[in-house]
Formats: sequence, structure tokens, C-alpha cells
Amino acid sequence: MAVDAADLARMYRETRERLTALVAGLGEAELGTPVPACPGWAVADVIGHLAAIPEDALAGSLTGPPSEEETAAQVNRFRSRPMTQTLAAWTELGPRFEEVVAAFKVWPAVVDVASHEQDIRGAVGQPGARDTEVIRQMSGWLIARLRPPVRLRVTVEDTQIEVGPDGEPVLGLTTTRYEAFRWRMGRRSRGQLAALDWSGDPAPVLDHLVVFGPARADIIE
Repeated sequence: MAVDAADLARMYRETRERLTALVAGLGEAELGTPVPACPGWAVADVIGHLAAIPEDALAGSLTGPPSEEETAAQVNRFRSRPMTQTLAAWTELGPRFEEVVAAFKVWPAVVDVASHEQDIRGAVGQPGARDTEVIRQMSGWLIARLRPPVRLRVTVEDTQIEVGPDGEPVLGLTTTRYEAFRWRMGRRSRGQLAALDWSGDPAPVLDHLVVFGPARADIIE
């Protein structure tokens, strides 16, 4: 994917600012809303995780994607902080972290913040930002990294991407960039994956579609 390093940082910043503005307008009840895409987390927990990433990375205590244990510790650490403080910390550290994102081309950080923006929007019933550059670019990056056991052709609005071993037959999947981004990040259940627009039997590839998950239950957005 030919994306300039500076564009990665810009996409992270734009998503961070958009999500910060959204969350700043939520009340305590909405901040406590469970997030179906992140079982066990409320909206405030998702923001705590996102704010903790640059805090830990810039402190030198995080050198890659956090483990489940590290993520749980991040969320617990921020649960005692007021949301205004959490957002202020993320806003303060964001620009320095975006320099790191650009310098080391940290695609996963951009995928993570974009994914969690949609998680939160779904939880609080404020859909949006689905046709943004970050969704378009990150969906392509994620689709290109599919490693199915059979040849798979994924058709989205503006292109087709073929992945998997060479040969015939080719299994086809028609979807959208937004949906591809969501199911690739495990925001769809196995039943939802099977119900996508396939040209044939998807059974051979269902266990190879997601980075995380799939979701335990259907996620409706």
C-alpha cells in the first residue's frame, strides 16, 4: 500500500481529533455504555486504552502492540481518571506519538484508533466517518494481508484485490471498504461472515478472515 508515512500520522491525528470531539460531548451515562465490539469495556474504557497507547509508547514501556494483559492494565489505570483528564492527556501526547507513527510507519496504531472510533460510534448510536480516508486506506491494507488457503477475490466499491495461493477456482466476495474494515478487525460474528456476499462456499476461508475474533455475537451497526 503506497501511503506516505506523513499520511499515516495525519490519519491518526484526524481520527483522534474526531473521536475526542465526539467523546467530549458525551454524558456520564453514555461514557458508561457497554461497547458490543469490545466485550467487557464501556466507552470510557476504550478511550482509556487509546490514551494509554501514546502514554506508554512515549515512556518506553510499550514497543509493539500491547498484549491482553498490558491492555487490561491500561484500561484499569485510566478507570480512575476523569474523562476530561484522559482526553487532555491524549491531546497533549498525540502530536509526539504521531511523529513516532510517521517515523516507524506504525500502521497498527492507525488501524486501532480507526477501529475503536467505529466501536464507540456504534455503542452510542452516532454512526459516521465511514467514508473517510483512514477507512479507505486501512481497509485496503487489511485486505491485502489476508492469507486464505484458497484464492480469494475481494471486490469493494472501487477495486478488486486478489489474495491467497495462485490457481483456480477463485472464491469471490463482494463487500464495501467499511464492511471489510469491520469484519477484518473481528467486528462481525462467524454467522455474519458466512452471510456475506460470496460467490461460492465460504467455509474454507471463514477461519482466515479476521485479525481478532470473530465477534461472539452479531454486531449490528
